[in-house]
Amino acid sequence: MIDTMTLTKAAAALCGAFLVLLLGKWAAEGIYHMEAHGEASYVIEMEEAGEPEDVAEVSFEELMASADIGKGAKVFKKCSACHKLEDGKNATGPYLYGVVDRAVGSAAGFGYSSAMSGFGGEWTQQRLNDFLTNPKGYVSGTSMGFSGLKKQNDRVNLIAYLDSLDG
Repeated sequence: MIDTMTLTKAAAALCGAFLVLLLGKWAAEGIYHMEAHGEASYVIEMEEAGEPEDVAEVSFEELMASADIGKGAKVFKKCSACHKLEDGKNATGPYLYGVVDRAVGSAAGFGYSSAMSGFGGEWTQQRLNDFLTNPKGYVSGTSMGFSGLKKQNDRVNLIAYLDSLDG
């Protein structure tokens, strides 16, 4: 059984700790108060940010013309976990040899998702670019788990590299 003296000491310790916490909070607010007191002593004037001046849009064809196949080979390392470059050699994903201008969902021996099988058309350079930006957004229901390549130069270099493989 706990006697009255022990209970009183425990209650006093809790009240004392609470009092120290409140006093510390009060002191910190006084020292580090965030409200402004009067006018700012030094004002930095900045120009208004307007519209950017004539930013020239570069066409996809111009980007493809200046693509770097060597850099595309480096970007392909992200793809190599699931895709192979040998003709007919499927892995988790279909082989990518000759993928540029190949019919969508036509890699022999690979089991495509119904979304990809029914997508239709050919993998043109532009369609590959759109797909690689956001695969699940471009072909809703695809089983490809890759989130996409956000940098335009990475996509262009990769497409140029894939296009160079089959001559």
